[in-house]
Amino acid sequence: MTDVEIEYCVPCEFLDRAEAIQHALLSQFGERLDRVSLVTGDHGVLTVAVDGEVVWDKADDEYDVDEITRRVRSSV
Repeated sequence: MTDVEIEYCVPCEFLDRAEAIQHALLSQFGERLDRVSLVTGDHGVLTVAVDGEVVWDKADDEYDVDEITRRVRSSV
C-alpha cells in the first residue's frame, strides 16, 4: 500500500487546496492508499509526495488537481 503526504503553507492559507487534492486522491485511489496526510508548512510550500518521493511541487508546476492525480496514479 501507499502513503501520500501533502505539505501545505499555513500562512498562505493553502489548506483549501490541500484538502481538494486530498479529496481527489481519496476518491480516485482510496482502496489503494494507506493514508493521505496533511502536513503543515510555511514559506509557500505546497507539495505532494508518494512514499517519500515528491511527485508534484507548486514551486515547479501549475496547480491542477487533475495533473496531480495523474502523477500520483503513476506511483500507486
